[in-house]
Amino acid sequence: MNEKQRLESQQVVTKDPSDKKSAKDYSKYFETVITAPSLKEAKKRGKEEISYFKDFEIPEEFKGMGEGRKFYIRTYGCQMNEHDTEVMAGIFLGLGYEPTDTVEDANVILLNTCAIRENAENKVFGELGHLKHLKLDKPDLLLGVCGCMSQEESVVNKILKTYQHVDMVFGTHNIHRLPHILNEAYMSKEQVIEVWSKEGDIIENLPKVRRGNIKGWVNIMYGCDKFCTYCIVPFTRGKERSRRPEDIIQEVRHLAAQGYQEITLLGQNVNAYGKDFSDMKYGLGDLMDEIRKIDIPRVRFTTSHPRDFDDHLIEVLAKGGNLVEHIHLPVQSGSTDVLKIMARKYSREHYLELVRKIKAAIPNVALTTDIIVGYPNETEEQFEETLSLYREVGYEAAYTFIYSPREGTPAAKMQDNVPMEVKKERLQRLNAVVNELSAEAMKKYQGQVVEVLVEGESKNNPDVLAGYTRRNKLVNFTAPKTTIGKIVKVKITEAKTWSLNGEMVE
Repeated sequence: MNEKQRLESQQVVTKDPSDKKSAKDYSKYFETVITAPSLKEAKKRGKEEISYFKDFEIPEEFKGMGEGRKFYIRTYGCQMNEHDTEVMAGIFLGLGYEPTDTVEDANVILLNTCAIRENAENKVFGELGHLKHLKLDKPDLLLGVCGCMSQEESVVNKILKTYQHVDMVFGTHNIHRLPHILNEAYMSKEQVIEVWSKEGDIIENLPKVRRGNIKGWVNIMYGCDKFCTYCIVPFTRGKERSRRPEDIIQEVRHLAAQGYQEITLLGQNVNAYGKDFSDMKYGLGDLMDEIRKIDIPRVRFTTSHPRDFDDHLIEVLAKGGNLVEHIHLPVQSGSTDVLKIMARKYSREHYLELVRKIKAAIPNVALTTDIIVGYPNETEEQFEETLSLYREVGYEAAYTFIYSPREGTPAAKMQDNVPMEVKKERLQRLNAVVNELSAEAMKKYQGQVVEVLVEGESKNNPDVLAGYTRRNKLVNFTAPKTTIGKIVKVKITEAKTWSLNGEMVE
């Protein structure tokens, strides 16, 4: 959506339209600015051109807006949300705001939300309830909701009806409009809702405030066209659209020059990267082949869709170097029949063949996955197929979930006919296998020397440092704080189910 389309779609509701305009028009101070999301519009996938803007700049009239003010952003969900928060923090700093670690000190509070699970949404609504007292104590405080939840019609309607202390709601496609949205919220006495249902433009050179200088996220594409029946992401993030490779490579080189030790290439479906290019044939394998030549110690990518994981990418990953031996490859179910209901567009056999190819090319690869249990119509036999696939692949870790319907998805119209006690029992049995195989994978490290990227102090003990191996294993060990941000050799002395303990090798 460009500026012209935004203005055409925007509805402005004034408090009293019958008022005559006085010499000075104060009506703009009493407007509710509403551009609400539409699921019907979000479902459309057209051939519309995506505009590509190279140079983002904060408008001159908004510079200094944040002088004497502080901002606080709470982030829920995936790395994409974390990356969006980095961008919004960069915009806030460009406007003159200062960051704060507490909501009590903040003049602007943003909740950057996730829509993937119902539990995530409930946490946000609970937090909005808790923050109401701050609005009463500090009337000039701006409270905003952004991110994936904002792209849902039902959420925006609930905020309009129940959470009237929220000042602004905006979505995932118009983060670059933050200065304008803040300005409208300051000017208006009512809620400002600006959510674009169709995906926005690609904006390059957005400012970012990255967390630390050890690991960095680099967005390579936006959106998803897969429309798995359980997933709301294609509606909240829009259609697949890729950044140009030269812009990505320039960003990675910049991070390498700043001393970053690891980067993760991000996308809802990174394997579809480049499929929307009309002027060249260029995919994720081509991009990784170029990035592996950049002087940065580690390169990862997430999240993959098995359907788009091609042979060229496997061939490039097998070259190693700074391309790590860890692949997150969500399977969701081990049953072809359930995968069909999920609209995953691959079979159990296709997935296992892909795993065979990956293992043949990268023998020491660590595979992890996502699995949903209790999907509509899932039988005991189909669940057993998931357990057998898990063992056959030999995953080293997994994110496991009980199915819960998301409003607006095709699965929400299906009968949720697996009883909750059955779902819980299946999850328990799956997690027992997940724990068993994770412990087995960890045992192999006993006595080995591994390379660890030291990220900081352990969450449980400030005297212990923590970091990850190339294969994404958490290692806790004692070492001088001066090693933080470096890659060091650690001898493993103890293997646990989900982590390793060790001693630094001088």
